[in-house]
Amino acid sequence: MTITEIKRPQQLSRLRRLALAAQGLLQNQAYGRGLAGAREAINHLGYVQIDTISVVERAHHHVIHSRVPGFEPHMLNQLLINKDIFEYWSHAAAFLPITDFRFSLPYKNAIKSGQTHWFRSPDKKLMGELLARIRSDGPLRSRDVGASTIKRAGWWDWKPAKKALEQLYMQGDLMVSDRDGFQKTYDLTERVLPSHVNLQMPSMEEFAAHLVDQQLRCHGFASLKGLTYLRRNAELRQAVNALVNERLAQGDLERVKVSSGDVFILERGALERPLPRLKERMLILSPFDNSVIQRERLRALFQYDYQLECYVPEAKRQYGYFCLPLLYRDAFVGRMDCKVHRKTSHLEIKNLYFEPHPFDEHRVVTAFVEAIVQFCHFQKSDSVSLNAVQPEHLTQRLRSALKPLG
Repeated sequence: MTITEIKRPQQLSRLRRLALAAQGLLQNQAYGRGLAGAREAINHLGYVQIDTISVVERAHHHVIHSRVPGFEPHMLNQLLINKDIFEYWSHAAAFLPITDFRFSLPYKNAIKSGQTHWFRSPDKKLMGELLARIRSDGPLRSRDVGASTIKRAGWWDWKPAKKALEQLYMQGDLMVSDRDGFQKTYDLTERVLPSHVNLQMPSMEEFAAHLVDQQLRCHGFASLKGLTYLRRNAELRQAVNALVNERLAQGDLERVKVSSGDVFILERGALERPLPRLKERMLILSPFDNSVIQRERLRALFQYDYQLECYVPEAKRQYGYFCLPLLYRDAFVGRMDCKVHRKTSHLEIKNLYFEPHPFDEHRVVTAFVEAIVQFCHFQKSDSVSLNAVQPEHLTQRLRSALKPLG
């Protein structure tokens, strides 16, 4: 089976455009607006990762904001209450389309059968008591069995009831029925699930087909490794490999190789399809955005070496605690370490870095300022400050351009 080598800049640009269009990052309204747009975005992307870091608006809101005009953070919880989405584990905690519920069943079944997710040796007696309480008294809020304030060995020690509640959730007996920020409300799965949801356990072949179709839909193309990103199930990976080989042999898929040597799989003819034109705009993305979360793919396709440094000791950080990737046209041109001071409604840009790149500085500065205006609105910030810029010669130009914003 042949592999097409991506050698010319025009070929690479088209591959990038395919990836970004599949992620809804080139179109103005790829999924529509507001609540309906948020629902369609999650259906298309397959998941939106939930994260607790709050130096700026949280990641699960940020990801939708980058794609859906008119989105407001409260809309995600509305989708949860409406039972359009559900909360569970993808490669991390995530909001998932309710139509994909059956594909959460294999992992739930594995945990119920003894596989460890968070805790070894769950307290089954306490779990039974909690389940009986919820069955008789109704939904239970996580704050009612809140975490202990005792800190041991670098981790917060959870109360036994909190552990039992989380175990019941991970093994599928409970679901999150509502959220108030990061305070979750749990209820029995049978009381949360809509009656139309398919509850049939997928075969390994069905699960493999679901992953392959999902990844090609939301990324445009994928590596074999990327198709099962952070999934440890060896049997599932084998089934995915077998399916890809079958579709390659049938001519439904083809392979391309980029300069790094990475090989990607895509639907035959995908690169010849019409694609959205590039616009003179910049997007400020979340570190957990679906388009950047697979760092090896990001490096191979965009030559953008990105690491989230909040998990790195401060002395070893190169760019900052929580740098946000900057996407301009079809290139990642920089990163911005910033913090929202909510009491004063102020956005502090601690460090702004632009990659070595032959871009038109005037156009990039203009696009950045326009992006900051939208970003401030999303963050509910009415003023902005800029501490440091690399390269330094852009500092004064950027500060002057940002001055009208306070």
